Amino acid sequence: MNYLIAMAPPPGQDGGGSMVSTLIMFGAIFAIFYFMIIRPQQKRAKEKEKLISGVQKGDKVITLSGIHGTVDTVEEKTILLKVSDNVKMKFEKSAIGIVTQAKDGN
Repeated sequence: MNYLIAMAPPPGQDGGGSMVSTLIMFGAIFAIFYFMIIRPQQKRAKEKEKLISGVQKGDKVITLSGIHGTVDTVEEKTILLKVSDNVKMKFEKSAIGIVTQAKDGN
């Protein structure tokens, strides 16, 4: 029972300083998570959205599954890729991984 007394703050102190330091520590941990995890994910998501919205007919792309093709038709949510002579495949726009060569040569 004496060990409980040893864990209590000394008489005359309310232990408020430890509460402030705990809050500061949690704030620092949140800031680290934000700048190392959350913010980079948001940045990648914006870049991916920009890539998908910029796809045009004639662009050469690689899908996330590794299929290489040329964009034949762009619809609201899907694209039609020409992967070979007389072979066209329909994909969701979100399946685009990389635009290897844009229509204008960039």
